[in-house]
Amino acid sequence: MQVNPYLFYNGNCEAAFKYYEKVLGAKIEAMLTHEVAPESTPVPPEWKKKIMHAKLSIDGEVLMASDAPPGHFHQPQGFAVSLTLEDPAEGERKFKALAEGGTVNMPFSQTFWAKGFGMCVDQFGIPWMVNCPKED
Repeated sequence: MQVNPYLFYNGNCEAAFKYYEKVLGAKIEAMLTHEVAPESTPVPPEWKKKIMHAKLSIDGEVLMASDAPPGHFHQPQGFAVSLTLEDPAEGERKFKALAEGGTVNMPFSQTFWAKGFGMCVDQFGIPWMVNCPKED
């Protein structure tokens, strides 16, 4: 069994995944727009270029996403996508990239449990945690 987060965006899924590809060293494995759906699929014409399904690989881990259908988007809450890295310098770099244009909830810094930890909401509205745990 595999468990993967599936994120919903407010019409900016393509921009978000392209940004993650650039700043996280991720790879977009799939990005399908509604244009490929059968004509009978009830999608407004202005929504045809929006993302129906996308898949992103980050160091072998998978995030999937799409643009929420018109009128169905809700601001994400109650979760965060968590990145775990060994190197705090790399963790801080990724945190700063994710926080750029977004909101920092907890600045990246050393904690009693981590060599570095921070929480933010990115410019696309997705909550993130970046953690560089201390060795056991």
